[in-house]
Amino acid sequence: MSRTTPAGTPLGDGFHVFDTTLRDGAQREGITYSVTDKLAVARLLDGLGVGFIEGGWPGALPKDTEFFARAAAGELELKHAVLVAFGSTRKAGVKVEDDAQVQALLDSQAPVVTLVAKSDRRHIERALRTDVDENCAMVADTVRYLVANGRRVFLDAEHFFDGYAYDPECSLRVLRAAGEAGADVVVLCDTNGGQLPVGLGQTVTEVMARTGLRVGIHCQDDTSCAVANTIAAVQAGATHVQCTANGYGERAGNADLFAVLGNLVTKLGMPVIPAESVAELTRVSHALAEIANIAPETHQAYVGASAFAHKAGLHASAIKVDPDLYNHIDPATVGNGMRVLVTEMAGRASLELKGRELGLDLAGRPDAVGNAVRKVKDLEARGWSFEAADASLELLLRNELSEVDEPPFVLESYRVLLDHRQDGVIVSEATVKVHVGGERVIATAEGTGPVHALDAALRQALRPHLSWMDSVELADYKVRILTDHPGTDATTRVLVESTDGEHEWTTVGVHDNIVEASWLALCDALAHKAMRVKALA
Repeated sequence: MSRTTPAGTPLGDGFHVFDTTLRDGAQREGITYSVTDKLAVARLLDGLGVGFIEGGWPGALPKDTEFFARAAAGELELKHAVLVAFGSTRKAGVKVEDDAQVQALLDSQAPVVTLVAKSDRRHIERALRTDVDENCAMVADTVRYLVANGRRVFLDAEHFFDGYAYDPECSLRVLRAAGEAGADVVVLCDTNGGQLPVGLGQTVTEVMARTGLRVGIHCQDDTSCAVANTIAAVQAGATHVQCTANGYGERAGNADLFAVLGNLVTKLGMPVIPAESVAELTRVSHALAEIANIAPETHQAYVGASAFAHKAGLHASAIKVDPDLYNHIDPATVGNGMRVLVTEMAGRASLELKGRELGLDLAGRPDAVGNAVRKVKDLEARGWSFEAADASLELLLRNELSEVDEPPFVLESYRVLLDHRQDGVIVSEATVKVHVGGERVIATAEGTGPVHALDAALRQALRPHLSWMDSVELADYKVRILTDHPGTDATTRVLVESTDGEHEWTTVGVHDNIVEASWLALCDALAHKAMRVKALA
């Protein structure tokens, strides 16, 4: 049985998921893709099962020209997607066969071309400095020429919604010029991102009724409605959606591919990507963020680390009974997972669920749970935070259950000195005195800062006694000054992320002194590693 959209349009091959991360997404401030990056992005998107990948603007940007050349030479073998080249129509007053940019589109060897064209009378007359007749001729000539040369053509009607509101007949003429010349899809672009869902949906319905053309949608996110506008367009009958990975794009960005796919698949029941790819949404989102050198957005819908994270004790109580009560879908559907955050809002249910997540059965230990709840609330009130410090929380819970042995070492004292040399170089020196393996050990080391020096000295002291010491590395170090006590005596919270190459864990330390806060977090990091080593022994 074939599935249909709410407007009755057949799906399957008839619905287009069109990704423009490598063209429109690359216009985000701070993103610069190399050609190798672009090839890697395309492979990930193809593996996800999108239908079309817009690779860039050949002839206008040297990197994009090289990307298409390398793709054509066999460096990009696509299994699901079709590669798309982006470009503009012929220039006003220039024959299409003489337009170098149009020729570059053919030279790219991309089987599909997206042409951008003005569809707002004001832009036609003021920006292009031509008239509507010539603009429509530019569209028709270019579409017809590309189709005659074996290319499939989509038309991006730039500034369509603003233009339609200003002069609907002009905007419709541009669409009809493209459709009559052989364009497969006319894409209505909310270029300035100013539309809202209800009005946009009504416009899509009107355009389809008045033209009979196949309609697509391209939304910017300047009103934070790009995803909602895209879904509204689909519900009004659009069968082609243009998106970017993680919503990358200029200004506020574009419609987020992963939120759009999540909504189409899980809410509207539309199989727009292969069924086995849905559970890959989170992984691919994060992989693409790494290539863009942008930290994944933790609060991103469907794929963010916090998308299914629950903090309030009331939520945890309900989730303990049935996880579906506070999750709009099963997180595993999109490759994500549910997390329970333990904070000052935590109650017994929160800690029991968190304990279960950490492999601890707290259900039969009401006294231990009660003590842990009181301790967490007290520590949180003093500036500690366990939301992102699961390792410190696990140590706290296991201590309440009497499941933690003696720490791997015991501190006698430490000292940190700062040496500001005559040449301007600043070096920190740390000395630690610890008891480990039945011995008293003293070690001194230098570092670029006090915490670096302290970490180096501690490692030097422990290395001969703890065989796993060299496997533990400091992956990240974050400091936050808490504002309850402003000034130089403010409380400092330190988060330390550690790794042994296989696992990562985060610990927290809080103190008026930043070095002591760091020391507490470092000690927890090593205590957590020692606990893991013993569990595996």
